[in-house]
Amino acid sequence: MKRRDFITLVGGAAATWPLAVRAQQPDRTYRIGFLLPTNRQSPPVQALFDELRLNGFIEGQNLMVVSEGFEATDDRLAERARSLIDTKPDVIVSGPELPLRTLQKLTQTVPLVGMTEDMVGEVWLLHWPVPAEILPA
Repeated sequence: MKRRDFITLVGGAAATWPLAVRAQQPDRTYRIGFLLPTNRQSPPVQALFDELRLNGFIEGQNLMVVSEGFEATDDRLAERARSLIDTKPDVIVSGPELPLRTLQKLTQTVPLVGMTEDMVGEVWLLHWPVPAEILPA
């Protein structure tokens, strides 16, 4: 599986990232970071880990979780975000708006996956491009 496939899996096929794609190395361990106000046992996070396992990404084998970003609700959010970026993860899962915007200001090299209930309401999606062939006549 290629790095792009890994990131798309995490992001849920709703977005694509303009990344350089490299062939997966046999002993490659992917690093996933989190900056969320919830704990690791929350249902959305557990669902993400279940999907990762179903697709062959198993913690301790080919997946390393940088878990210092769980329960990120304190005043040190920017500091925690910088620390997380310094670990050089392959992708960071973050949300809702404040943690995600903090990361967005600090990195343009690490792909970010947003976990929020209202991407449109929080102005993450200003418009959704619709191919002309599926527009109503």
